[in-house]
Amino acid sequence: MSLPYARPFAEHPLTPATLGQAVEVLAGHRLVALTGAGVSTDSGIPDYRGPDSPPRTPMTFQQFVGDPAFRRVYWARNHVGWRHVGRTMPNAGHRALAELEARGVVLGLITQNVDLLHEAAGSRNVIDLHGRYDRVVCLSCGTVISRAELADRLDALNPGFTEAVEDVEIAPDADAVVEQTSHFVVADCAVCGGVLKPDIVYFGETVPRERVERAYAMVDEADAMLVAGSSLTVQSGLRFVRHAAKAGKPVVVVNRGATRGDRHATLRLDAGTSETLTDLAQLLPTPIAR
Repeated sequence: MSLPYARPFAEHPLTPATLGQAVEVLAGHRLVALTGAGVSTDSGIPDYRGPDSPPRTPMTFQQFVGDPAFRRVYWARNHVGWRHVGRTMPNAGHRALAELEARGVVLGLITQNVDLLHEAAGSRNVIDLHGRYDRVVCLSCGTVISRAELADRLDALNPGFTEAVEDVEIAPDADAVVEQTSHFVVADCAVCGGVLKPDIVYFGETVPRERVERAYAMVDEADAMLVAGSSLTVQSGLRFVRHAAKAGKPVVVVNRGATRGDRHATLRLDAGTSETLTDLAQLLPTPIAR
């Protein structure tokens, strides 16, 4: 996955369109939805690149695997941040996409988020492109455990840590801004003693090929693409927009601000996702069965 500051957006982004134009483009089509962090901001989960987001430099895969100090900082912050994600609830945008899927308008969903809020809202055919926050994997033996199980171990190793840092700023991807991490004790794999890592695709890490191929197949099956809440800065999501456009499929982007995918899109709505997806759920007709 490319770093978030790797390339600029298109030099000539689309002029923002209207809701009516979006309905006209999408009506009667079976859609694949591609979502980003902007879909979850109304649930209280920050994003990296929204208009009001502070500058953030995410930890890379190379830093995590190459330096125990980086891992200590990560797990200390994640030990606070993952609990916040677990307390969040789906918002109107998540529920609208689940409704559209239930009606056969959306045939599947590719999300760049790791928060599982689409599944919580009722979406069934979901590809968690960048993984999920509630699982942890050993980089040596491949053992997968729940994040809750690891939390119990970390609590035992670091008694009182979460109580001491309750009032902190929450960051994207189950992260939190925790300053005092030097004494945090990291847990290794209970099976082999290897390095544990969240089941999340880091910056600098590649999305598993099988997952990518399933996402391409979902795009191929659809008649059109709806992008919601993503600046499409990283290649892992942008490639599916390019794929859809190359196949001649309409692409509608709903996002606050220009995106890197504007040059491939049919139109873009400069709007919030919760209200726009709710409107689309009300206005888009159910496609005629094939």
